[in-house]
Amino acid sequence: MQKVMAQAAASYNQGYDAGYDDALIKSMQTVQPVQPVQPLKSVQQVPVEDRIRSFDKDYKKGVYDGGDGIVDAILPELDILPDISVRQIIEAGVEMMRSQTYKLLGAPEVAGEITNALKRKSPLSVIRLGDGELLTLAQEVVMKGEQVRKEGHFLNYAGIRLPDLAARDQLVRAVRKADIVGIPKLRLPNFQPLAFAVFKAHGIDYRQLRLTLSTINYALHLEGFLRGILANSRVLVVGNSAPGLSHALSLGGLHVIGTVAPVEGMPDIPRVMEEIAALDFDIALVGAGIPAVIIVQRIASELGKVAFDFGHLADSIVKGESVL
Repeated sequence: MQKVMAQAAASYNQGYDAGYDDALIKSMQTVQPVQPVQPLKSVQQVPVEDRIRSFDKDYKKGVYDGGDGIVDAILPELDILPDISVRQIIEAGVEMMRSQTYKLLGAPEVAGEITNALKRKSPLSVIRLGDGELLTLAQEVVMKGEQVRKEGHFLNYAGIRLPDLAARDQLVRAVRKADIVGIPKLRLPNFQPLAFAVFKAHGIDYRQLRLTLSTINYALHLEGFLRGILANSRVLVVGNSAPGLSHALSLGGLHVIGTVAPVEGMPDIPRVMEEIAALDFDIALVGAGIPAVIIVQRIASELGKVAFDFGHLADSIVKGESVL
């Protein structure tokens, strides 16, 4: 579990650094010269000290607004909490809310579910909802199309051409029918909060879902469960990285019976499912962007097989960054 937490911390730090850099660039682009009557200087002409000072001011304001500013707004005017940090306040509040926490399935539980399904030869679908899937689900129910296009500028790469309400509705059906649903842990705007917002908007009771982390693919790998799951199974690999992943898995001694590639967005799902249905396998590893959610759920419900949304772990293994 320590490895998973370390990975989560690394992911958070990467996001933090990206935001930090973005804020710095923005601050450099918006700094104006001291004399307003003079022509605007380029970013390179603004002294480095001024750029850093502007950024520091914006950064400190952001930290205050997201922490102590909230405390100041909640406390009565003449009340203070001396010598108590924002972290201590949050920890105390979280402890008071402990009875309302919801326990997600961890890697051992998900690995057990997959292993048992393989032994029983029963269907099982494990899907994962990241920001791309959640933004697609949010179309016209949580966010207007313009906002989805702005926030989801990467969706075309993930297999969605906006607007696509048909894709949204297919995702809703897949979430309702899936056996295990991965959701984001981080409370960033387009992650965990958006997950529960779209569940509510589509009338999905999250208490009726079996939830795990959206990074469960990496958790299963890092905690050492993945090889054991695949060791005695006939594996089908689906997605654009399927040829490379198939080769890597075969070199690792696993039995890959075939590949289905490429997967060219949501319109390609019927063809992909037709190819999959013609193959005999025990478990399908699907790395196909947002269409993977629908494909995984349909493999389980229509073909009675085990299917797992493998995601970018496929690319990591192909590149040698992760080794089974």
